[in-house]
Parts: sequence; C-alpha cells; structure tokens
Amino acid sequence: MTTRIDEIASDIYRISTYTDDIPGGFTFNQFLIRGEQPLLFHTGLRATFPLVSEALERVCPVDQIRWVSFGHWEADEAGAMNLWLQHAPAAEVAVGTLGVMISGGDQADRPPRVLGDGEVLDLGGKRVRWIDTPHVPHGWDAGLLYEETTETLFCGDLMSHLGKVEPLTEHDVLDPAITAEDTFHSTSLTPLTAPTIRMLADLNPATLAIMHGASYRGDGATALRSLADEYEGRLRAAMPVAS
Repeated sequence: MTTRIDEIASDIYRISTYTDDIPGGFTFNQFLIRGEQPLLFHTGLRATFPLVSEALERVCPVDQIRWVSFGHWEADEAGAMNLWLQHAPAAEVAVGTLGVMISGGDQADRPPRVLGDGEVLDLGGKRVRWIDTPHVPHGWDAGLLYEETTETLFCGDLMSHLGKVEPLTEHDVLDPAITAEDTFHSTSLTPLTAPTIRMLADLNPATLAIMHGASYRGDGATALRSLADEYEGRLRAAMPVAS
C-alpha cells in the first residue's frame, strides 16, 4: 500500500492509501481540516495508522490534532480512533448523538464530544457543521460534516468509486459511483435515502471530499441530486407492484 497527501481545498488535505487487494483497486481516504484546532475526518484502519500519521505529519504534527470525527462506526472510519487519541493528547472524538449512544461511550478511550444535528464546531478559521443522515449511506448512526468556509462536504461513503484515481477531479463522479454500488451494494435503500441526499445537495457544495475515490470539485449539488435520483429509481424498482 502507498499513502499520499494532497490539498483539495484551502487548508483541507486528502490523505489517501491505495490498495489493489480489492479488484479494480480502492482508496481509503482521511481528511485533515487545518485550523487553529485541526480536525481529522475518518481515522483509517488500525493497520494503516503508521502510513496515515506519517503522511499527515508533512502538514500538521500529529500531537496537535484537536478533533477526530467520522461518519459512522466502521473499521475504516473509526478503527484507528484510539491510536489517534493516544498520539494526540488533547484530541477529542466529535460525532453525532446516536454514534455516541450506540458505540462511542464504550469504544472511545476518552469520552466523546456529542454533536447535535446542525451543530457547528468552530475550529478557528474553519467551521464544520454536523449533519445527521441516518442509514445514508448506511448505519443508523450515520452523519456527515460540512465545512462552511470552503463549502466542502465530507461525503463519507457516498459517491464511492473504484480505481487508482487522482486526488481531485472535475470529471463525472456519478457513473463511477454507480459502478461501485453495483459492485458492493453498500447503500441502504429506504424512503429517506433520496430525500436525505437531496438535503445535502441543497448545501450547494463546491467540493465533495469522497472517502473512497477522487474528491470532486464542481457542481456538487447536481452530482448529489443525480445520485438521489438513481437511488430513488432503484427503490421504486424493488417495490412490489400492487395488483
């Protein structure tokens, strides 16, 4: 595996580890928001902590990390959480209410900071807003962060795609995301899936910080609404036809 770090928006860095162990190749991405109180979104797997922390050190000392956050409790999102807490003595986990209730109170070595839906965390120069997205793309405790000053949406597993990709693209990310969905079937299809994604589109993000794949710069609202339409169509197709 190889890990690299690239700036995808002002003081926002994508830390990406590529593996070809997954057919088609796959990236596991963490994101550093560099403010007066730096925040890491996604911790990565425990096994990749040495690679990720070494890459992060190129732009921010690990022991200066103040906040650790992620979209939901899953190994690639939260697996290295306690390693980051160990190496960053002032760091706190900051996640949504359900995440703390279901997992965080037990699994985090230090008590997490609960973020309510819509709550803003001021990082000093950067402002991140927590948004509850239950079961979108999966997990009851799911949520995302939106950085207001750069209009960056940290998408978690939304828009995942395969391949060894560039750090940032302005090309279509919808078709690759649909291909990945057909491969992994990772999205929970419920009546709230499409409306939740459309709610995220209403933020009009300028950058989509995608956890698996290239980040996207451009018309994030249209990309997200197109994804919502795709999932709405799949849900309708799966519903039984009334006789």
